[in-house]
Amino acid sequence: MKSKDLQNIVVSKYRNGDEPTKIFRDLSGGLSLETIKRWCKMIDTIGSIDLTYSTGRPRIVRTPGAIEKVKNRADAGGRVSIRKLARDLRISRISIHRILKKDLKYSAYKKKFQPFLTDAHKAKRKAFANWVRINFRKEQTMRILFSDEKNFDIDGVYNLQSDRVWAPSRAIANEKGGIVEKRKFPQKVMVWLGACSNGISSLVIFEEVTVDHARYIKEQDGATPHIHQLTQQWCQGHFPSFIGKDRWPPNSPDLNSLDHSIWDWNKIASKEH
Repeated sequence: MKSKDLQNIVVSKYRNGDEPTKIFRDLSGGLSLETIKRWCKMIDTIGSIDLTYSTGRPRIVRTPGAIEKVKNRADAGGRVSIRKLARDLRISRISIHRILKKDLKYSAYKKKFQPFLTDAHKAKRKAFANWVRINFRKEQTMRILFSDEKNFDIDGVYNLQSDRVWAPSRAIANEKGGIVEKRKFPQKVMVWLGACSNGISSLVIFEEVTVDHARYIKEQDGATPHIHQLTQQWCQGHFPSFIGKDRWPPNSPDLNSLDHSIWDWNKIASKEH
């Protein structure tokens, strides 16, 4: 049966009160149920079946009005997804994406976490910054020693966001190294390192020892064990320009250069040991 004949049958039956499901059964599979529903929607909308007519979301070019609507929604703040914008504004997701990227020059940024700071915290930070500017000359900052300890385990560190395996299927991806096996209790080693303007210190490796207060004094930072009285006393006796815990403002950012430049497990794991 020709397409035109099927169209005439659908029009006749639908106008006589038959529902799309009954028309589908009467045609014994001659047309899919989705096609019959789409044709019935055309009959309701334009009075006939026109295969050049689209019953879906209207095609909208990137007009100034559409661009302005997208901009207003994006600038309003809050969580905005391309899918939701497309549904609310009745614009295709591709057009929404092009408006955001090409017309508005917008980029998608992940939300970041930062410490909660009260007005009192901010005032203490400002006071501390002014105190440092008054009491420390530029050449004195070259004498700062950054030190840190870190635990490494033999399993290594993997970034699940960026460590991807491209493959046509999950099974093939697994064969190409897409599975990372993690031990429940991997072997670990603690290391210590210092860095200053003259370079880095020798690497100190703590192997098969228990790092406790009986043998070691924790280095200074904001953690509770590190501001213990013994730690403060030791630092006061060994560092002439030591800044005590009472001077530092709360929620101070960790600006240790070792965290940002030295502790790179990917570089360590890339070498044979």
